[in-house]
Amino acid sequence: MNLVEVIPRIRKALDGRSPRPLEEEGLIPAAVLMPLFAKNGETHVLFTRRTDRVKTHKGQVSFPGGLMEPRDKSLLAAALRETREEIGMDPRCVEILGRLDTAPTFSTPYAITPFVGVIPYPQPFRLNPHEVERLLDVPLNFFMDESHARVEMAPHQGKERPVYYYEYGEEVIWGATARILRNFMEVVFGLPAHQ
Repeated sequence: MNLVEVIPRIRKALDGRSPRPLEEEGLIPAAVLMPLFAKNGETHVLFTRRTDRVKTHKGQVSFPGGLMEPRDKSLLAAALRETREEIGMDPRCVEILGRLDTAPTFSTPYAITPFVGVIPYPQPFRLNPHEVERLLDVPLNFFMDESHARVEMAPHQGKERPVYYYEYGEEVIWGATARILRNFMEVVFGLPAHQ
């Protein structure tokens, strides 16, 4: 899937869309960037693998981002600041296409607001060695294939919630990151929502 062709589709799907409200209250605001880039004529999604030295979600595959801080003027500012701190991405080089639904984390009290953005590639990423073990990029087409998604139901606050898993080689993308990906695929490409 060519990035030049997919950008207008993403913009159209996200422009003016009201994100679904969260059912949970009192969660700590956080934000992430879902970076897209062109590689070998295809659209790719960039992830980080967190180190074992971070406070939460150790060793997990995630999007760059983190908690909103008092100095951040907005959730988008928080996502871009954290992306710069984690992978050295200059915020001025990110073309924001829109915002997805806020996703709660189930193991920590966070509400993650995801922003979809296009980044230049290739470029000299500078990884924060305390937070990021390595980068992982996955072709967007991989997530279009429903056979790559596995769903398990898990109890959370008295309800059964779907937990998504995507296995790419030896990497497992799951939890809030997989829910954000699934939300993107539902909103932009019309993949069915899991009830």
